[in-house]
Amino acid sequence: VAPVLALSLLALCTSPASVLGGANDAEDCCLSVTQRPIPGNIVRAFRYLLIKDGCRVPAVVFTTLRGHQLCAPPDQPWVDRIIRRLKKTAAKASLALPGPPFSL
Repeated sequence: VAPVLALSLLALCTSPASVLGGANDAEDCCLSVTQRPIPGNIVRAFRYLLIKDGCRVPAVVFTTLRGHQLCAPPDQPWVDRIIRRLKKTAAKASLALPGPPFSL
């Protein structure tokens, strides 16, 4: 990814901010989400931060290959596509892991 594109992506997205939860727990929550699609090829992981988790803004937090965290709206089709691709990649990786030797 070109440095200019990476910088513009970071400017468009809000990273999770540490806020205090209801039980004095520090919880990572997004203050806002980007409506602009994030390129799926720069994403390596994701997690959900939802209202039920104590966050005011529901979000999917994507972790990029460079370790940046980008907040995205969970209800967007482009977010679903990235999540499906990540799950598919993870499933393929788990199938490729060697298991215990087979014996009769």
